[in-house]
Amino acid sequence: VLDDPEAVATYWDTSLSDDARSSFAFPGLLGAPLLVVPFGLPGRYLDRYSEPDKVMTGLGDGKECWSVPYWLVDAAFAAMALQLLAVELGLGCCFFGLFAQETSIRERFGIPDEARAVGTVAIGYPEPVGERPGQSARRARRPLEEVVHRGHW
Repeated sequence: VLDDPEAVATYWDTSLSDDARSSFAFPGLLGAPLLVVPFGLPGRYLDRYSEPDKVMTGLGDGKECWSVPYWLVDAAFAAMALQLLAVELGLGCCFFGLFAQETSIRERFGIPDEARAVGTVAIGYPEPVGERPGQSARRARRPLEEVVHRGHW
């Protein structure tokens, strides 16, 4: 959780070069006073699933035993719950990926190498409606039958 102006500025200085910042499509995002970077820690899941009540699953034997990395799923759910709470409180929020900047953010803030970020949630006050919508806001939604499958795919 980055909630003081210096930490937030350090995040942006680390993840967005001056050149990229000058042409950034969403400059209002840079003014968000709160950034939350949810991380998943696979070792904690391996430890938990090595305990007597879970050992029979075999999931404590290694990351490769997991068909789905639940440390990321749970971190993503936490990010979604945080966004729902922000909206409920009348705040604006935006989830975005770290992509190539994850390593530099981890190093800058002393985050363990094992930790994997699912993205960043910026929280603040929303911009007025209609101000610089993203490209996806201009696309029509897919028909429901393309995204919901009932009984079969």
